[in-house]
Amino acid sequence: MNTESHHKPTPDLTLVMPCYNEEEAVEGTIRELFDEFERAGHVVEIVAVDNGSSDRTFEILEALATEFAHLIVARVEVNQGYGYGLLAGLGLGTAPWVGIICADGQVGGRDVVELYSVVARSPSPKLVKVRRRFRMDGFQRKIVSILYNGIVTLLFPGLGSIDINGNPKLLPTSHARRMNLRSGDWFLDAEIMIKAKRLGLPVIEINVLAKMREGGKSNVGLATCWEFVVNLLRWRLTGVGELERENPERS
Repeated sequence: MNTESHHKPTPDLTLVMPCYNEEEAVEGTIRELFDEFERAGHVVEIVAVDNGSSDRTFEILEALATEFAHLIVARVEVNQGYGYGLLAGLGLGTAPWVGIICADGQVGGRDVVELYSVVARSPSPKLVKVRRRFRMDGFQRKIVSILYNGIVTLLFPGLGSIDINGNPKLLPTSHARRMNLRSGDWFLDAEIMIKAKRLGLPVIEINVLAKMREGGKSNVGLATCWEFVVNLLRWRLTGVGELERENPERS
């Protein structure tokens, strides 16, 4: 039994990080997050989910877990989508605030700390997320992003965001549970935003500089774009599922 776990301070924030073939980026991303939160005097917990990687991602995560007490490592044996990996990690955190974050290091640790500072100072529950105001992507990727956000806004007005897939997104753990999230693919980000509106959860979007990836390559391709379109139409016509009823006895 690891007796050290009994003496770990309670984390302020849990970050769930799906990792799919991120051997070149994930270690630097995790180290930067822990360093920046420690420097700011906050305790962050990271739930890193190896999402069916075929490279050394899981091996790297296991090694890091021996170094960082607040790193929880989970594994999905066969990749079943971005959202599936996130859902596999969302229930493993212990903090009152939860966030979703990419493993590629495009949003710096200092910006993530600033996001948490906003929610920590807020007198009421909110969803706080980044808007990648200056993105170092290719021209084609930027056009796809603009079109996608425009379509989402058209089909689901009033979401309070012009960068739907911008992560991290931070929100109260209790609200994340009530969302009853179910999208196992790239639509999970849009589902979170739609259900935040249904829960009356105000959205604050903060501009950040999206850096170049620390390594590896983007997992968003033409198939992903088609998946976005199909999901948007399907969810617009059929709805986004039921919210979980609030239970005052549940923490």
